[in-house]
Amino acid sequence: MIRTKAPLTVELGPGILKNFYDGVQRPLEAIGKKVGDYIKRGVYVDALDRTTKWEFTPTAEEGKQVVGGDFLGTVQETKVITHKILVPPGLSGKILELKAGKFSVDDCIARLQTDGEDQELTMLQKWPVRKGRPYKDKLDLEVPLLTGQRINDTFFPLAKGGTATIPGGFGTGKTVMQHQVARWADAQVIVYIGCGERGNEMTEVLEDFPKLIDPYSGENLMERSTLIANTSNMPVAAREASIYTGITLAEYYRDMGYDTAIQADSTSRWAEALREISGRLEEMPGEEGYPAYLATRLSDFYERAGRVKALCSDSEERIGSVSVVGAVSPPGGDFSEPVTQNTLRVAGVFWALDSTLADRRHFPAISWLRSYSLYLGHLTEWFNKPATPDFIEQRDEMMSILQKEAELQEIVQLVGADALPARERGTLEVARMIREDFLQQNAYHDVDSYCSLEKQYLMAKIILQWYDLASETIDYGVSIGKIEGMEIKGAMARMKYVPSEEFEKQYDKMVKEMKDEFEVLKRKEAESA
Repeated sequence: MIRTKAPLTVELGPGILKNFYDGVQRPLEAIGKKVGDYIKRGVYVDALDRTTKWEFTPTAEEGKQVVGGDFLGTVQETKVITHKILVPPGLSGKILELKAGKFSVDDCIARLQTDGEDQELTMLQKWPVRKGRPYKDKLDLEVPLLTGQRINDTFFPLAKGGTATIPGGFGTGKTVMQHQVARWADAQVIVYIGCGERGNEMTEVLEDFPKLIDPYSGENLMERSTLIANTSNMPVAAREASIYTGITLAEYYRDMGYDTAIQADSTSRWAEALREISGRLEEMPGEEGYPAYLATRLSDFYERAGRVKALCSDSEERIGSVSVVGAVSPPGGDFSEPVTQNTLRVAGVFWALDSTLADRRHFPAISWLRSYSLYLGHLTEWFNKPATPDFIEQRDEMMSILQKEAELQEIVQLVGADALPARERGTLEVARMIREDFLQQNAYHDVDSYCSLEKQYLMAKIILQWYDLASETIDYGVSIGKIEGMEIKGAMARMKYVPSEEFEKQYDKMVKEMKDEFEVLKRKEAESA
């Protein structure tokens, strides 16, 4: 064993995407090819392949004065991601030489004159994982990270550069929710960290991602993803390092001007690794045996998220973001345990998974009464754009209907729904439609797995139009039983399976049929009177 006398660092350069590593950036596929499935002690493989030649195209010019973060050139890393080669942070000077052609990551591509000495630059950078990469300025979070999941995008949106947490007990759907966000989020680069989870869950990601098509580029999802697999049977020290490795890779792509998203599944397993290491170091334990610095470490990780102006010359100004979604697995679904509580202090969005909803096969099993988003106020202007002018107003109305339903359910359990006035029975019916026809989604359906924002807006609009017309018709004297048995409700229940590109035409047809059916009910009521 030889001491490097250096902190744990990762290699940054072309070849990160479409790859999968363990928690200390060992390339698992390359190691598997070298020694087979059972890794022997002492096997070492470079994180970035030194034999691959990348086509480097210079974008800077010789003689140009550059600073850390400026572009030297580009490499087409995958079909969808152009890898920008950056001047390493902390370096500045004049470009003496800039080459074009095919190079490996450790070949010299440029020479830089800095403070009287020449510095050779390669496509490879190294960076300590526990130190955040520098940036110019942190910006307000004004753009949402759309996930294609209706409860997330409409009710509890996450901003690009924001942080979200998904706590939930066993079997509530944390991992499937993480997979959905990783698949459909409109970030350009995805870093998926399987931290202490079961090996077959990472296998599912590895098998599914290459088959799934990214709705934004039309290519498969692995073209924009990198996976860090630290399953429960891997070393504890690597598990503790894995989330730092993941966020360092995300920060590197953020510096190129990309929107990146991290899925950490699960931070509870990471905290358990921290507890185990702390115990072996004989440190004083805190609550439930976790180290006293658990809250500090968690906030250090989540605070590396953000939407920033990247470090570069003023002429090259660019904006990138790192969004973090962390799953928490509280034992027995107890949200009062230390990892959940400390995460809630730093996360901006709380998607609370409810075991009752999961037992009813309601996916996503996110409780609309317990969850919240602190970014809603910042995102109102973006959501209320010309295509969706009253988006937030509709969201607030649906939320108040669901809250009203929760109040009415207490009465229903005592006296039954038939004892309620017709207006309140109408409220219960529209709340059921919001829950089952809008919030519930099928993660394994080709169409319903992903829902565009425009489709979400129109789905919410038609449900609220039905509620307004139903209330008006009840006031006209029509019985609630006839309204509950309307034919249009069948079409509305199936509307989630209509593809986004055909939905506007279907929406117009449904609105016409709905108005006609309500008119028929009113006319029959008038004739019978």
